[in-house]
Amino acid sequence: MSLLARPLRAAVCTVLVLSGCVTAGPAAADEPGCGHGRSLRYVITFDRGTAESAARARITGACGATTVYYPQIAVAVATSGDPSFGARAGLDRAFSAQAERLAAQRATEVRPQPARATLPATDPARVPTADLGDRQWDMRMINAGRVSAGRPDVVVGVLDSGIDPDHPDLSGALDRDDSAGCLTGAPDRSEPAWKPTTSVHGTHVAGIIAAADDGRGVTGVAPGVRVASVKVIDDRGYADPEAAVCGLMWAASRHMRLTNSSFFVNPWTLSCIRGDDRGVVHEALARAVEYSTSAGTLNVAAATNEAVDLTPSARSGSRGAGSGCEALPAALRDVVAVSAVGSDRVKAGYSSYGLGVIDVTAPGGETGECVLSTVPGGYAPLCGTSMAAPHVTGVLALLASAHRDAGPRQLRRTLDAQAMPMPCPADYDLTGDGIQDAYCAGYEGFNGFYGHGMVDALAAVAPRGRPDPAR
Repeated sequence: MSLLARPLRAAVCTVLVLSGCVTAGPAAADEPGCGHGRSLRYVITFDRGTAESAARARITGACGATTVYYPQIAVAVATSGDPSFGARAGLDRAFSAQAERLAAQRATEVRPQPARATLPATDPARVPTADLGDRQWDMRMINAGRVSAGRPDVVVGVLDSGIDPDHPDLSGALDRDDSAGCLTGAPDRSEPAWKPTTSVHGTHVAGIIAAADDGRGVTGVAPGVRVASVKVIDDRGYADPEAAVCGLMWAASRHMRLTNSSFFVNPWTLSCIRGDDRGVVHEALARAVEYSTSAGTLNVAAATNEAVDLTPSARSGSRGAGSGCEALPAALRDVVAVSAVGSDRVKAGYSSYGLGVIDVTAPGGETGECVLSTVPGGYAPLCGTSMAAPHVTGVLALLASAHRDAGPRQLRRTLDAQAMPMPCPADYDLTGDGIQDAYCAGYEGFNGFYGHGMVDALAAVAPRGRPDPAR
């Protein structure tokens, strides 16, 4: 479940992600001895190099049906109605977020929440046309709007709850050909699969990145770049690991320069993955992130809104953190993790943090002064690390527009080098009770609250910000 946006006046759904593939036939396993119950979805990791035919055979033999297989990372998504499928496939290889939630519901006798009401269709003629730029304090904080616009050949995958295709500030930026729904774990390019249904979250995030500079409404950090709607958050606000894998693999397969993940992958109560019993989730996400990075896609993620001290995640092939709080995908090494500050440039009380996890910081807002952006039918303010992350993604989109040959690592180094250093606060007592609300480790140039510092759109694309192709 994603809790990365804090609405000022309305509740917002959040999400999970998955994609990039060889799809298999939908035939369900009907082997002798297979049990029959509620069909559940699983993400399964295989040894690297496992052929699609071998993976599919193992899934069938365990009483499952393959939905999709990603041979590049040896990760599959499957469904099964056999309650013993996880054990048959191997508990160290198969994981079902759906099964985990069902077990939690049975243990606590909590009924699942009903889906939120469907969003009304946007009528472009009724969207307010007033220029709201004077309310965009967040853009002024990072010097956005003082540089040339982005290029349309730079595509950003917004891994979220869907982007409203009819919003006048986004309709020209939306890349329909590269949009896909990933809720099943396999990419679906049909429009109903990637459009938002119950949540304004993805549309809000997309506006921060790429809302048009047209003299009305709001303007994004990088107007001119395109955004692809990659739907990984379902109608109940869950972002399951298979959806996240699908989204990352889809973005890589479509050669997107960047992705934005304003969510955390976790079917449990909190964003933290504690201990080593969640190895399948960590391994699947780590492989997907590492593959997408190697394919030329840089991934940006929000740090989560639970005000916890995050632990860096190990690379694929290694056990999870084992202790501490591991948030996926933000804590993975190849991801640009973003914390949030309010208008006072101090870490927002809700923002998670962590030395070695946070790379940079950006405006996320606080109650009473949130970030204004697009929502279906108009504009609204929301707060959260969900809002901070797309500011960073927008700056990177400007960098990618200026330096078309720069790869993920060059873009990231330039972003870090041009960030405005921010020292740890001398006093972080937000409630005034005499107790520090969090402890900032590190020094001015790199610390757990702000990483390398506040992103700066102007400095990032200035001549001194040119990526070094030799690095």
